[in-house]
Amino acid sequence: MSSRPFSLPWPLPALLTWTLAWACLLLLGRVLPWWLALGMACAISTAASLWGHSWWRRAMIAAGFPLSFGVMWVSQSAWGLPAWGWLLPLGLLLLVYPLNAWRDAPVFPTPANALRGLADIVKLPEQALVLDAGCGLGDGLKALRTELPQARLHGLEWSWALAIACALRCRWARVRRGDIWLADWSGYQLVYLFQRPESMGRAAVKAATEMQPGSWLVSLDFALPGVLPTACLEGNSRHKVWIYSMPLQQ
Repeated sequence: MSSRPFSLPWPLPALLTWTLAWACLLLLGRVLPWWLALGMACAISTAASLWGHSWWRRAMIAAGFPLSFGVMWVSQSAWGLPAWGWLLPLGLLLLVYPLNAWRDAPVFPTPANALRGLADIVKLPEQALVLDAGCGLGDGLKALRTELPQARLHGLEWSWALAIACALRCRWARVRRGDIWLADWSGYQLVYLFQRPESMGRAAVKAATEMQPGSWLVSLDFALPGVLPTACLEGNSRHKVWIYSMPLQQ
């Protein structure tokens, strides 16, 4: 249970904070110098960043308003764009990273050597099906290909833009657009995740419910809560690789 007095689903905390900061700037700007109103609006967005459940969410809450103000100021002063011009980069962000995907991990690439040694622990048959659930731009697929060259690699990504970019970068993999939580994991001998801590309980339930005995779940950085790992790779980078054999052990 969260220790916060109340909690809202992401990205509502960010959207509400940005709206409040803009309202503060517009209202206070009528009675105060513009720089003082701007400073107070920035202070509001910074204070509200404590609403975020992780560092990257706190950064997005705090930086959203000043970034939008900066883009608007540049668009008006340098390029003569209308005041709503700051919505253009926001629209591009939503195209690349749609709202549904905000509840999962941000787009952080898997380091090239993070999975080194995985093949020494996970023994897969020839042509085993391996899924990168939330493949982003394809860095996880590339790391999996290095370790498991005989596997048939699949990638699943919610963002159309990222899925297309991943398919172009990883032509040897089957990449499609879809929701990793609605997809069926039962046909895969290994599922790879690079999510966030809040997602790992859901991942544990899905793996325990759908994945077959003898298959594997591999998670970069974040362990499954209340589950004993089969192994943990360390030393390849600052990341840990948590490895679980099905069925999961409590």
